[in-house]
Amino acid sequence: MTPDVLIEDRRWAAAGIEALAARACDGVARHLSLPGGAEVAVLACNDARIAALNTDFRGKPRPTNVLSWPSEERGADRDGGAPRPPRDPELGDIAIAYETCAAEAEAAGRPLADHATHLVVHGMLHLLGYDHERDGDAALMEEHEVAILATLGIADPYRIG
Repeated sequence: MTPDVLIEDRRWAAAGIEALAARACDGVARHLSLPGGAEVAVLACNDARIAALNTDFRGKPRPTNVLSWPSEERGADRDGGAPRPPRDPELGDIAIAYETCAAEAEAAGRPLADHATHLVVHGMLHLLGYDHERDGDAALMEEHEVAILATLGIADPYRIG
């Protein structure tokens, strides 16, 4: 699965965001057996841009690492349940912020590429209806993230130490 990547901050180009995003989206598609033809757009931006988006869409006037906008509501009806499968091949949009991502990677002692891949996987799961607001949903989403990242050779980002 090849996402449509729009690079607004050239540091993302140097970091190889197009290949990282494609790898992350492929990993999610394989893990969840998504039908072919699924479409995703990724905006590789900076903190200023994502802060504006976070303000506009979530009322939170600060940068964040990743945002996602699913094309349709797919969330599970019960806590910890599987989300509804997509009806439309257009899954939605993801935005990822360079400075926040780089700072988080450095603070965690992880390579930027691994952290960015994790954030795209996280965003993809949100597009597919996974969430972390309820405890059961969070456990299910984290389980999928860890499994997907393992298939990509990336260590469990939630494991401390």
